[in-house]
Amino acid sequence: MESSNRAESYDAAPGSATGRVVEAAHFSAIRSVRTEAEALLTLARALDQELKAGFGAAVAAIHDIPGRVIVSGIGKSGHIGRKIASTLASTGTPAAFIHPSEASHGDLGMITQQDIVIALSWSGETTELGDLISFSKRFAVTLIGMTSKPGSTLGQAADILLPLPLVKEACPHNLAPTSSSVIQLALGDALAVALLERRGFSASDFKVFHPGGKLAARLKTVAQLMHSGEEMPLVPRGIRVSEALIAVMGKRFGCAGVVDDDGQLVGMITDGDVRRHMSTGAAHSDLLARRVEEIMTPSPITTTPSTFASAVVELMNRSRITALFAVESGRPIGILHIHDILRAGVV
Repeated sequence: MESSNRAESYDAAPGSATGRVVEAAHFSAIRSVRTEAEALLTLARALDQELKAGFGAAVAAIHDIPGRVIVSGIGKSGHIGRKIASTLASTGTPAAFIHPSEASHGDLGMITQQDIVIALSWSGETTELGDLISFSKRFAVTLIGMTSKPGSTLGQAADILLPLPLVKEACPHNLAPTSSSVIQLALGDALAVALLERRGFSASDFKVFHPGGKLAARLKTVAQLMHSGEEMPLVPRGIRVSEALIAVMGKRFGCAGVVDDDGQLVGMITDGDVRRHMSTGAAHSDLLARRVEEIMTPSPITTTPSTFASAVVELMNRSRITALFAVESGRPIGILHIHDILRAGVV
């Protein structure tokens, strides 16, 4: 009863006390999102101006290092730094996050001269980053500074500076890191995407680092899901429709591929093809006695074993088909049904 009353209270009329609370929250949410959206636009403009040179230098430097990207920061910058390191690592750029306090107590030993450091600090005066900055300078480890204060300690020490534009926080007091955190995160994503593209990191590469969950299912290939060998319903060209139907009905795909003497796929016959021809008024016996190529679909839609199953779903939906063959050099090597894709969790 208590839960029911609570749910009903959220449906109060706009003029009620609850209604006013809801309206105020709605206004606050819209204002916050718009403020942060404007911050992102400010960042985009900065990338075309004062950030352009530093961003290009950072991408080139990170791409060329033989080691890892070490990301560090504290507070909200630390949380954003963890996400940046994670995104870099999952898109082909080896990276790790080191907490600046832990760095001062031994974790500096994890950093080598083959690495590069990205330090995040909105003010550029974060005390906890001091030892990490000193270590970078002492051992000639390239330091990328992401800060809104170019004249700060971090800004002056950085070998490559990423000057963040000053933005209005979504916090009504302009104090809580909100918009500033958003643009830090967006700039980190921009670095990861630029590096991904420069490395030629493909969807197949992405799959290596994401073997689990829904994403892994979407990255499955036709070869992983298709049926091959004796499971494929294939008939030779020239066979009678009655014999082809045995192959169609004997498998669970509702179709059969038609191959020539060289094993090339030249057509496909489906139970739907047979029904359509019967509906034209052709005698049942005459239809079954005809050659399969007379009613088959020539040059059927096919795919390749390396195609992602998610792409095949789009092809099937667009073509309004439920099964297709995977071919190599024109020869069928497997067949895939929409049910196979659904069972794999691709969609």
